[in-house]
Amino acid sequence: MSERVLVQQLKSLPAGPVSVSGWVETVRDQKKVQFVVLRDETGAVQLVNPATRPSEDAGEQDATALALTETIGALANGTFLTVHGELKHDERVKLGGVEIRIGELEIAAAANPETPIAADSGLDKRMDWRFLDLRQRRNNLIFRVQTTLEHAMRTYWVERDYIEIHSPKLMASPSESNAELFEVPYFEDKTAYLAQSPQFFKQMAQVAGFGKIFEIAPAFRADPSFTSRHATEFTSVDAEISWIDSHEDVARMQEELLQTAIQAVKDKHGDEIQELFGVDVQVPSLPFPRIPLAEARDIVAARGYEIPRTDGDLDPEGERQIAAHVSETYGHQFVFIADYHPEIRAFYHMRDPETGLTKSYDLLFNGVEITTGAQREHRVDVLVEQAKEKGLDPEHLDFYLDFFRFGAPPHGGFGMGLARVLMLLLGESSIREVTYLFRGPTRLAP
Repeated sequence: MSERVLVQQLKSLPAGPVSVSGWVETVRDQKKVQFVVLRDETGAVQLVNPATRPSEDAGEQDATALALTETIGALANGTFLTVHGELKHDERVKLGGVEIRIGELEIAAAANPETPIAADSGLDKRMDWRFLDLRQRRNNLIFRVQTTLEHAMRTYWVERDYIEIHSPKLMASPSESNAELFEVPYFEDKTAYLAQSPQFFKQMAQVAGFGKIFEIAPAFRADPSFTSRHATEFTSVDAEISWIDSHEDVARMQEELLQTAIQAVKDKHGDEIQELFGVDVQVPSLPFPRIPLAEARDIVAARGYEIPRTDGDLDPEGERQIAAHVSETYGHQFVFIADYHPEIRAFYHMRDPETGLTKSYDLLFNGVEITTGAQREHRVDVLVEQAKEKGLDPEHLDFYLDFFRFGAPPHGGFGMGLARVLMLLLGESSIREVTYLFRGPTRLAP
């Protein structure tokens, strides 16, 4: 396979013969000239053809030129092709200051002339035809940002000697509770469960002596929510570390991680994000603000909002209100909400012996929760009692409790939703927009 010339490389090439491949974005067929905008994964370039039209004196027509004109005139948006032609530099050309005079076209696959979506199509319609929706430059950028974000996080961890794991997504028993689980028929009339998170296996790595681990992988929740921030399949960003003193060690690691990753996004894509999303990427300063949950509830109440929840947690509007307070008071987009009551936390969250509250936090980004983090309880006798308090049968958790019967270090970690981070970073209103192929209660295709 010969090496392709990408659109973004054209400006640095000398004038002369060139070949570029991509898909047709627009065709303007004028009387004396034809213009085609060809786009590839790196940008768009203008193609030009001096049109040759049929005349009464067919003998005077250049048959090859006439055929090219007719081919271009019939091109449908979305047609994939390769153009061979002459590259010219002209600062008057708004599209990158270069254009290609067409010599020959090789059509790889013609598109249907009638496209099923338009610029004003609704979100559900665009999701039905996601492969076409993703051809937009704006959507292409989303996944370049995602790539940079993930690479920066991996680099942060790898440079600090973390081990990357790939935990199983088929489990013999529920991962955390009996709620929100997808059941899967398994061999010999067995039932498997799709993992809600890698939580138990992250902790197994700690008792295995791995020390510091991370994973970026799918997770599944059988949650019939139709909100803008929920999905039944999502990418979870997880980390777990040993020999911590409290959840504060986890929080410090996560804020450093996010600062590093967002800085990488700003450096590589900041200008284009501003152009296409109207968002000025803000690299967060350290440390992030920290507010105990009880204090956060008082702040929200003082702002005139009464949280309807009876379990003591914040609701989405409460999260927005505390984020507004943090923005006004600290000029910050992030805030850790800490010190949750055990009733609203998982059984494996360690509790502070003085307050009885859990050593845990939620991290809010622009008013939306993106993370739950905690120090884990590593003493098996305490774990058993806390599981019973939650109404869980310790026998059903034997495989997990076994991890702690042979010694375990103090440890903790977090799980973070990648799509939520992307949504908030780019100022989008729904994770559907920033998920490659969204899965929800009513969507399993494409």
